[in-house]
Amino acid sequence: MDRIWAPWRTVYIGKDHGSACIFCEKLESDRDAENYVLYRGHKTFVLLNLYPYNNGHLLIAPKRHVGDLTDLDQDEILELGLVTQRMIRLIKGSFSPEGFNVGVNLGKIAGAGVPGHFHIHVVPRWGGDTNFMPVIGDVRVISEGLDLTYKKLVEAMENEKNK
Repeated sequence: MDRIWAPWRTVYIGKDHGSACIFCEKLESDRDAENYVLYRGHKTFVLLNLYPYNNGHLLIAPKRHVGDLTDLDQDEILELGLVTQRMIRLIKGSFSPEGFNVGVNLGKIAGAGVPGHFHIHVVPRWGGDTNFMPVIGDVRVISEGLDLTYKKLVEAMENEKNK
């Protein structure tokens, strides 16, 4: 069996992540860099996915703990859409993806990993980023660590402010 070396992921393997809402926990903390929180808006916030499908995989969520799209108010929906647009622009400038998957999983049966707190996935895509590894080896290869991805996106946001 071949081995894939990804030591930065050891902090997630075999750990008890508890039953608390990961989004609410990160919002309550003031350690944004440590928690990979990229942005805090009035009604929403953005963080890196700790289990990314690809480099730059972001999660955009309302600050309010609400599990269903139909329970969001108009201001939350508007800000979620505007922040999603902004994050796509930042990822385009930082990573030059060829496309994106943008979507939600409503409810556990639909694949929601955190069904109690609504969130949008923004996943950059490149030609050839889907290969035999997930099919044959049940493994995803992420070529860049979260720290570097976070740094690139923070710098892109700072550059955006300075324009």
